[in-house]
Amino acid sequence: MSFRPINIGVIGTGWVGGIRANACANSPLVKELHIAEINPLKASIVGDETNASNVTNNWHDIINNDSINAVIIASTPESERYPIVLSALKEKKSVLVEKPIAPSLAETDEAIRIAHKNNLKLTVGYTRRFDPRYAYVNQSIKSGRIGDPVTCLLSRNITREIGTKIKGRSKLSPASMGGTHSIDFLLWCLQPRLPVRVYSQQAGKLFSRESKTPDHQWIMVTMDDGSTITAGSGWVLPLGYPQYSQSWIEIIGTDGSLTVDDTHKEIILNSTKNGIEYPLSSMPGEQVDHVFAGAMVDETIHFLNAVCNNQPLLVTAEEARLVMEVTNAADISAESGHVVSLI
Repeated sequence: MSFRPINIGVIGTGWVGGIRANACANSPLVKELHIAEINPLKASIVGDETNASNVTNNWHDIINNDSINAVIIASTPESERYPIVLSALKEKKSVLVEKPIAPSLAETDEAIRIAHKNNLKLTVGYTRRFDPRYAYVNQSIKSGRIGDPVTCLLSRNITREIGTKIKGRSKLSPASMGGTHSIDFLLWCLQPRLPVRVYSQQAGKLFSRESKTPDHQWIMVTMDDGSTITAGSGWVLPLGYPQYSQSWIEIIGTDGSLTVDDTHKEIILNSTKNGIEYPLSSMPGEQVDHVFAGAMVDETIHFLNAVCNNQPLLVTAEEARLVMEVTNAADISAESGHVVSLI
């Protein structure tokens, strides 16, 4: 297959943005890599290791560069990404943005409208879809191997190290941050079923000492065929291995079941200096010598390929909007104590 190498900009090169920038730098699909980063040290490090064509501290330089075909937006805080998304789409650049697309459904609809009008790719970083284990679950359900899905459970917890960073820069809830990955994955598996009712509760005993940020949130979703989703998300695991994340998945059907132990116990490192560690346990993945262990690089290459060859996106903006509709309803439910109808 022939392809047209593109020029790409990465806006925000922290933990996630740095991974994506390096993936772009190592891809033959990319002709030029441009970076925007306000932290001088990060800008210097990522600029050097990726041999970036240009490094700037102003994201407008990326957007206003007519030679750049697409942008990856990983800047923080999350609540301030939308103006960048909108500017990029108006300048006819395809966009991969870390969740969410926008603060509200109306703004998300505006972004989708502009992307369609300008024939652009617009997608959200739902990395779990690119994990082989999660892809296997999706394939098994859609092929009918467990019969008709009855109920789905996904519990995801991350360390308070990440929770502290998130609560310090955004007012987004556990549902809108970690829970959004779980909801996206389960809605993807259950397609073409659609959510019709949402109920949610929050718990707070740690972060509530200093802020209004909850520690944990459970979301319960009823689908239009009567199947159910229960998704829990929290960020108060004790400090341990950096960026540690653990998940447990159970999906029960009329003719079978699927269980995924995504708690990262397959590799255990125990040292006198650091105690027990669980390597390769962060959600985006980690570089190990010459290979990247995780799904984020594959997801980034998928976006590049979709732009270069005008191929379909695995995660559409419309699907991301549906996830936002569910997580928004969950936050409304947690505050009101009532079930929220989506129809």
